[in-house]
Amino acid sequence: MGDGSSVTCTGPGTPYTAGRGMSPSPDCGHLYRTTSAGQPGGVYKGTATSTWSVDWAVTGGGRTGQLTEVRQSPFTVSVGEVQVVGQ
Repeated sequence: MGDGSSVTCTGPGTPYTAGRGMSPSPDCGHLYRTTSAGQPGGVYKGTATSTWSVDWAVTGGGRTGQLTEVRQSPFTVSVGEVQVVGQ
């Protein structure tokens, strides 16, 4: 995530809708606890990795197999404000 932490999601996640506003993800997300102001370029730099495993079979042919595809995309995110909520 660029701040020293990582997030592993085991499913597709919940699609965003405008009605959710700024509420956190219910099943997979990350909360930055400090701004990115002290980072090189003023941004956190991370990498998003998706891994897809596909099991396949030929009907009537008796052939099967598995295909695994890994895709990586670098990203940057600027975090300009962190709000603290006391309880």
